Amino acid sequence: MVIFGTAFGYLEAAVVSYLRDLHEPARRQFYPRRPPGDLFPLLTLEQIRQSGAVQPKTLAIEIGREAATMVMLAAVALAVARNAGQWAAVFAIAFGTWDITFYVFLKLLLGWPASVGTWDILFLLPVPWAGPVIAPLLVSAAMAGAGVYHLWREAAGRPVRIGRAQWFGIMAGAAVIVVAFALDYRNIMAGGVPHSFNWWIFGLGLGGGLLPYVTAAMRAGAAVPSPRPD
Repeated sequence: MVIFGTAFGYLEAAVVSYLRDLHEPARRQFYPRRPPGDLFPLLTLEQIRQSGAVQPKTLAIEIGREAATMVMLAAVALAVARNAGQWAAVFAIAFGTWDITFYVFLKLLLGWPASVGTWDILFLLPVPWAGPVIAPLLVSAAMAGAGVYHLWREAAGRPVRIGRAQWFGIMAGAAVIVVAFALDYRNIMAGGVPHSFNWWIFGLGLGGGLLPYVTAAMRAGAAVPSPRPD
């Protein structure tokens, strides 16, 4: 899964390099003073319509590609998992590796981002998500780490049992993270420069999503009796 995620990360970075070359002429048309490496301000929907037939078409294709990316990551995890817990763990490893290596390859191919504080557009579904690069990297590192730990515990015969309450907490944390990324979508869609990132909401989502899993792991570890000497 790490090899798959790494290869997928390169593929994603290659696609983004093509997309930037494709969209750069339109961006220069409306924002001639924007530095080449800056993603913001984005083209508004009206500017996209004014730029010709190519831009609206590629926007629709890009939205479909993002949805297909999630389906691919989920499907490859489903192909190797034997239960729901394994599926979630393998998906987390594939997703985390994919996202981290995506930024590594972007740096190698394009020299971007300039730093982990550089803002990026993360997804377009259902609205644009944006944030400094370090934020999705933290999420991906947490996902990959939790996935590896979960599979290691299963291999050691001490599986982590995640109940409905823990699943709800994990998903609620993920939803709060999405809210943190999408808070400024109206300003971004209107062609504005992103406002400051809300680290409080992001931290609440990341911590709130990790805590239920950590609690389940600690409970499962405490339930295993210590081995006795013969």
